[in-house]
Amino acid sequence: MSLRPVALAITTLVASFVESPIQAAQTAPTRPSFEGFEVATIRPVASQDFNVGRYIRMQSAHRFQAKNYTVNGLIAAAYDLNPKAIVGGPDWAQTDRYDVIAATPGELRPVYDDQMRMLRKLLNDRFNLEFHRGKKEFAIYELTVAKGGPNLKPSAAPPDEPYNVTTTLYPAASGGIDHALLPARNVTLQQFASVLQRAILDRPVVDHTGLVSRFDFELEWTPDESQFGGQLPQGPPDSARPGLFTAMQQQLGLKIEATRGPVETLVIDHLDRPSDN
Repeated sequence: MSLRPVALAITTLVASFVESPIQAAQTAPTRPSFEGFEVATIRPVASQDFNVGRYIRMQSAHRFQAKNYTVNGLIAAAYDLNPKAIVGGPDWAQTDRYDVIAATPGELRPVYDDQMRMLRKLLNDRFNLEFHRGKKEFAIYELTVAKGGPNLKPSAAPPDEPYNVTTTLYPAASGGIDHALLPARNVTLQQFASVLQRAILDRPVVDHTGLVSRFDFELEWTPDESQFGGQLPQGPPDSARPGLFTAMQQQLGLKIEATRGPVETLVIDHLDRPSDN
């Protein structure tokens, strides 16, 4: 049976976008500082639409969208944290959901780090976010090299080319999710661990592999109910692909284990509902 990927549905996280050759050319326009969005619209999401899926991505070269995110989810993305590492704040920051659509400045498409810099400014300007940093011991996942060594292909991309990690979820005939496919290009394992903790797993992920190179790889697995924020539709998969931890060991030569350890936290001191558009 041919499976079609979920379109704008469950969860797709684009960790970066590869720039076009035109952008890399010497005649390319000067890259702006991307300090903030030119204009942004923030709309609350009706409760009946909470399960339509969430994602952060560039819809076009100059149109940023964050769909169906809580404010804590936006903070976690902007500051590269697992949502559990956000402490304090009002209850609504964990329950109310918002859609953000924003225009980006300049002629060039902002890469992921640029997008998150502008999102941080939006959180400061429109939600009046104030915070301080802390450290706390958490239940975490530790990413290490499996017995037998890593099974990773060094990336042939230039070191300064933006990394790209995208997760696509494929539906099962039962109405649930059959499998997830994650292609990664020019990514370090620290960046991979960040994607895992921001969008896929339910606790912080710490990279203890000791590997500092950039890699290209693909990871394919059957998600469970603890992944993607627990928002996946339920139903048995059509195929017998392994779970995430087994798939990482078999396909990448990496091991992920539950343990406890210190994690940097973001402690919210002040947060308001968004200002008017």
